[in-house]
Amino acid sequence: MSARIDAHFVAAGKYHDIDFARLEVLKLLAEHPQIRTTVGCDYAATDRIAACRFLVSYTCDLMPSAEETAAIRSWLEGGGKWLALHGTNSILVFTEGGQVDTPNDRADVMEILGTQFKAHPPIGPFKVEVVNRDHELTRGIDDFEVVDELYLSNTTAEIDILMQTRFAGEATGFTAGQWTETVVPVVYTRPIGQGMVSYNALGHCRGHYDLPGMVDFYPNPEKCAWNYGVYYELLRRGIAWAMREGD
Repeated sequence: MSARIDAHFVAAGKYHDIDFARLEVLKLLAEHPQIRTTVGCDYAATDRIAACRFLVSYTCDLMPSAEETAAIRSWLEGGGKWLALHGTNSILVFTEGGQVDTPNDRADVMEILGTQFKAHPPIGPFKVEVVNRDHELTRGIDDFEVVDELYLSNTTAEIDILMQTRFAGEATGFTAGQWTETVVPVVYTRPIGQGMVSYNALGHCRGHYDLPGMVDFYPNPEKCAWNYGVYYELLRRGIAWAMREGD
C-alpha cells in the first residue's frame, strides 16, 4: 500500500488556455491514486504548500508576493520540490509602443527558479537536444523536434541543463528582440537547500477565448507540445520525480 502524497497545483495567468493545461496536468496526477492535489489560482496557500511534498505550477505573468516567495523558499530548503512549467518564470509588461517588456523586478523569484523569461520567436519547429542522458527525467529519451513557443530566458542562478536548444534571430514584439546564437535551457533542475526545482519550458497552449481585451475570438487554437507524446512522457517523469523524497 502506497502512502499518501500531498501536492498543490497553481494554474492561472494570462494569454494561455489555463483550463486545458490544468485539466491535462490533473489527469496525469490522477494516474497516481495516492496523490491528493489541491488547486489554486495564486501562491497564497503557503500553509498548504508547506504541508505538501511538491508544488506544480503552470502560469503566465503570475508572481508570488515577497512573503509567499520567502515561504516557498523556506519550504524548498527543507526538502520540497517544485515542478515549474512553461510560463512560471514570466513577467510581462506592455510598453507604450506595444512591445512586451520583461522587467527584472522579482529577483527573489527568479533566483529560485534559475531563469527568467525574456522573449520568444513566433511559434515554430525547433530541435530539443538531450544533454544529460543519465537523469531520471531524460533517460532513454532521444533528441526530438517540437513545434512550440521557444522560451528564451536569462539564467539567474546555477542550473543543471538536461535538455536544451539553440536560437539566433528575432523575437518579434519583445523589447529583448534580437538574439545572437544562444543556448536555451528547455528542461533543467536547480537545487535549493535540501529541495529542488525542475523546470520544463515547453507546453504553450491557447484557445479561442484566452486573449480578453485584445482579441475577442482567437481563430487558431494552439496546443504546441501538448500534441506530442514525448511531452506527456516528460510531464509523467516530472511528476514521478516530484513524488519521490530526496533529489
